[in-house]
Amino acid sequence: MRRSIRPNYVFRALACLKPYWPMMVAAYFVTFLINGINIWMPIVIGGIVDEGIRAGVREHIVRGSFFLLGLATLKGVMTYLTGVWTETSSQGVAYDIRNRFHEKLQELSFSFHDESETGQLLARSVQDVDRIRFLTGRAVLHLVQLGTQVIGVTVAMFIISPRLALLTFTVMPFLAVGALRFGSRFRPLSMKVRDREAQLTSRLEQNLHGARIVKAFAREPREIELFDERNGSLLRIQRVEARLRALFLPSMELLAAAGTLIVIVGGGRMVIQEMVTIGALVAFMTYLAQLLVPVRRFGWILSAIAQASASAERIFEVLDLDSEITDAPLAVDLPAVRGEIRFEDVSFSYARSRRVLDRVSFAVQPGEKLALLGGTGSGKSSIINLIPRFYDPTSGRILIDGRDIRTVRIKSLREHIGTVLQDTILFASTIRENIAFGKPGAGEPEIHDAAKAAHIHDFVMSLREGYDTHVGEKGVTLSGGQKQRLSIARAILKNPKILILDDATSSVDTETESLIQEAMEHLMTGRTSIIIAQRLSTVMSADHVLLLERGRIAAQAHRSVKESPHEQLLRTSGHYAEIFAHQLREAGV
Repeated sequence: MRRSIRPNYVFRALACLKPYWPMMVAAYFVTFLINGINIWMPIVIGGIVDEGIRAGVREHIVRGSFFLLGLATLKGVMTYLTGVWTETSSQGVAYDIRNRFHEKLQELSFSFHDESETGQLLARSVQDVDRIRFLTGRAVLHLVQLGTQVIGVTVAMFIISPRLALLTFTVMPFLAVGALRFGSRFRPLSMKVRDREAQLTSRLEQNLHGARIVKAFAREPREIELFDERNGSLLRIQRVEARLRALFLPSMELLAAAGTLIVIVGGGRMVIQEMVTIGALVAFMTYLAQLLVPVRRFGWILSAIAQASASAERIFEVLDLDSEITDAPLAVDLPAVRGEIRFEDVSFSYARSRRVLDRVSFAVQPGEKLALLGGTGSGKSSIINLIPRFYDPTSGRILIDGRDIRTVRIKSLREHIGTVLQDTILFASTIRENIAFGKPGAGEPEIHDAAKAAHIHDFVMSLREGYDTHVGEKGVTLSGGQKQRLSIARAILKNPKILILDDATSSVDTETESLIQEAMEHLMTGRTSIIIAQRLSTVMSADHVLLLERGRIAAQAHRSVKESPHEQLLRTSGHYAEIFAHQLREAGV
């Protein structure tokens, strides 16, 4: 499908110039002055030829030359000013759009990020924003400048000699048609190039993030081959684009030369017949050169605007999205909570997938420890993702202290929840900044206490730079257990009333797990804790256990005076007894 300029997106991009309109108005005003100088200069040159060179009056030559030099200097200063003003404005637009784009990515819900490719988003935030920068800066300015220049030069040429002007304009339709045909063919090619570039960026981003897996499975040759395929696809389109551009420029040069030849022949006859002066012919030739430049560049400017239009569409496509998880119109801040959590007939489905929770109901009392147990796909992660409103239930409702979480502001809800995700995420910064991520103003003693509670303090102090040690991207310089404990320290420092631990001890050895659990037992006192349990040692210390199977509660038990949840489930649930026996066999008991 052929892509063309989409005016609505072009105007939306240009509307981003609103905060910078004084500079842009000044730039356009000065541009008109530059065009006035461009039209004036051939008249001065003609006067030098007729009144100075042809008449042999040296004074006219000197005066005219200095005046011409002054005009050129003034033009240079004004050109500098327009360049500074337009670039300052367009760079400001790029800055604003990048910030808006980043804010929108932070705002959009998990469902958007589940379906988006990081490489594509990176391409939009860098390459597409840069094309919008060019559109709001030099592209439209050039278009206005060239358009007004064509009008001014055309009028000047008809004033000098209507007959010669009409003769010159016999080649202009061919130049215009050639420029338009170039633009119409170049635009779709440019879109293909942009798409291929985005695909290549996405592939490279995946390879960089998955470098360890690629090496672990010795898949380097295959990944090189796949990257080469994408790169080759981009190269083929770029070659077609280059051939089209290479064909267009000489064609325009040939037509321009034909126009020049027509002026020389026709104008020469008119000079001989004394219909025009030599100075007028020189001025006319200068005007012709000024006219040919805009016509030849017109197709290029249109293609650049078309590219920017497509980029604007890709940017605004994201900026126009609404997050699926938003604050209700009358949402209020969640006050200090006791920590009661209640699920009432909650069902949930991810986009275009089967139902992963089916009418789940349970309640967790303040200060209780709830253990979620079940196989892959049983719904454990979905439950913990629903509590902080990473997603909303398909049906049913979730309450904290009797208040539907959809009636409170998301930020205030999440301030009461501390989370340790299954996929431990650390940022490429210092250990101190990673621990204090949820509480940026935390002091050194608080950070140290949280690290001690997570049994990571001694390890940090053994490092040469201590808490100032930088961890690699995603914490690749640390072991799985170390990353997990740093993540736990981050949650401890936040000091929330509700704790969500997604398989928090799955990446540590038995000894470290014991230390962490000891610290966590102290931390969980008086707090509501929901733990995805992979080990029965976690289940045995829980107050409430849910055994999930295919999105439903297969069995559950509460701590009583006589029996622990573990003992109740061993007695009442054959499925739980199988899980317990399996883990005993794995442990060699």
